[in-house]
Amino acid sequence: MTSSPAPVSVALLTLGCARNDVDSEELAGRLAADGFTLVDDPEDADTVVVNTCGFVDAAKKDSIDTLLAASDLKETGRPQAVVAVGCLAERYGEELAASLPEADAVLGFDDYQDISGRLRSILAGEKPHAHTPRDRRLLLPITPTERPAAASQVSVPGHAGDVAIPGRPAIRKRLDGGPMAPLKLASGCDRRCTFCAIPMFRGSFVSRRPSDVLQEAAWLAEQGVRELFLVSENSTSYGKDLGDLGLLETLLPELTAIDGIERVRVSYLQPAETRPGLVRAIATTPGVAPYFDLSFQHASATVLRRMRRFGDPDSFLGLLDQVRALAPDAGVRSNVIVGFPGETEEEFQTLCDFLEAARMDVTGVFGYSDEDGTEAEKLPGKLDDDEINARVQHLNDLVSELTSQRAEDRIGSTVEVLVEEVDPDGTGDGTVEGRAAEQGPEVDGTTRVLGVPDARVGDFVRAVVVASDGVDLIAEPAEGQR
Repeated sequence: MTSSPAPVSVALLTLGCARNDVDSEELAGRLAADGFTLVDDPEDADTVVVNTCGFVDAAKKDSIDTLLAASDLKETGRPQAVVAVGCLAERYGEELAASLPEADAVLGFDDYQDISGRLRSILAGEKPHAHTPRDRRLLLPITPTERPAAASQVSVPGHAGDVAIPGRPAIRKRLDGGPMAPLKLASGCDRRCTFCAIPMFRGSFVSRRPSDVLQEAAWLAEQGVRELFLVSENSTSYGKDLGDLGLLETLLPELTAIDGIERVRVSYLQPAETRPGLVRAIATTPGVAPYFDLSFQHASATVLRRMRRFGDPDSFLGLLDQVRALAPDAGVRSNVIVGFPGETEEEFQTLCDFLEAARMDVTGVFGYSDEDGTEAEKLPGKLDDDEINARVQHLNDLVSELTSQRAEDRIGSTVEVLVEEVDPDGTGDGTVEGRAAEQGPEVDGTTRVLGVPDARVGDFVRAVVVASDGVDLIAEPAEGQR
């Protein structure tokens, strides 16, 4: 009789975006199914797996710092091994392993399907060869509609079980018991923005089948999830490789119909691909948050062309007019890059003027920095760091004022708040904290509702906004909610 492997404990530490959160929960599901014990504290783990982010310099530094901190625990604590996975590991592989000998292994996406076997061999003293990076765009056919047949032969994180027998439970284990959960629509990206390396290590765009998305959504609802946060590198492309570019419009009402799901939120929309039918679906479908996460990146037409993107202030403002004609109180957020190679003072002013006119709820401001292997790395007209930092500071100051004004504009409006924390200050005064429909998780503001002592995490509280604090809102229960 063959004995089962001895129980092994593992802590999963996740850096980066909500897409990485889904990937970590896939890894957790695989490990739990193979007998690993999941623990929260790295000091209680036999092995620590760090799901890294490889997007921008600050995120890379955070990932390396986390790997080093976990490795330090091996000297005095329980961990026997620290393993790097995720985007930084996939992108740099052998280079990361050579520069970071403190990590016991650097694994790529292709290792995810046998992650438990990889960890057991590492704990047994084996030193696996570090992942060798490759351009993952080359792993699937160029023609999107030819990809579904080939996708089963390629490891696509967050799509575990998509080619399994229908009805099979999700290969996923929740690491966060909160009432919101990210749910992957797709992975990869076919756009060729000159500043972005993501397609090289995440690969070409691959949609999940609607049946798989719905199955996982139903499973999440069974785990107590009330809000689904649909994530991908480009949600506006969903369905193009399945032969139906309008698939998201038909999927949204099916998701809201799942028992237990009260709100569905869509993230990461490309402005140039945001068609009127999708705007209408997000703005008017009951149960879908009227929330538009629009990746503008800049407003100057000339800068956008150098970024290999499309648009200008008039087209972007026209898109926002479409949104607000259907949903006047819609939430709008975006990110912009400042100091892109060749950005003139006039082009920078065009961006500032656009943001003043756009009246968005949240705008993330990033200073340009070269990304390895991207076209922008070789563009002429690089601005020096002092100039980029000055422009970032100027725009951050402007955005802070604009978003505070936008929050003030919401005073007097009625909001539906998903409660994510009860008594956040420990005062017992009946205050709860959560997010209204116009507030996305983690990256946007929050809403505090005063005087709802019976509310629980996961409840939706109807409230009236009475004040604001920066981008955050303060509200009181609406009539009938008390």
